[in-house]
This record gives sequence, structure tokens and C-alpha cells, in this order.
Amino acid sequence: MIQPLFLGLGMPEIIIILVVVLLLFGGKKIPELMRGAGKGVRAFKDGMKEVTTDEEAEKDTKEQ
Repeated sequence: MIQPLFLGLGMPEIIIILVVVLLLFGGKKIPELMRGAGKGVRAFKDGMKEVTTDEEAEKDTKEQ
């Protein structure tokens, strides 16, 4: 038996979703969308690193 890949979706469902996205946005728009998503993920990671760094600095200050 084949296990679902993501959220209970099998390979045929994922392929259908990808085809629909391609039809809706077109081939030229998809790279722009992915670039924007990548920038958003990068900004989120940078924000998380900043929070972690601030917490560590605050912890070191309290220890001294």
C-alpha cells in the first residue's frame, strides 16, 4: 500500500494541484511567487535568529 505524501494527499492529487496552479498563474508568474515565498521564509528565519540572540544576551546579562 502506498503511503500518502502530505496531509493525506497521494501523488495523483498533488499532480492535479500542480497542474491547476500552473494553469492559474502561468509559467512566468510561478518563479516570482517562489522568489517571494523564499524571501518571506528568509525574513522569518532572520527574525527568529534575532530573537534567539536577544534572549541569549539577556540571559548572559542576568548571570553576571
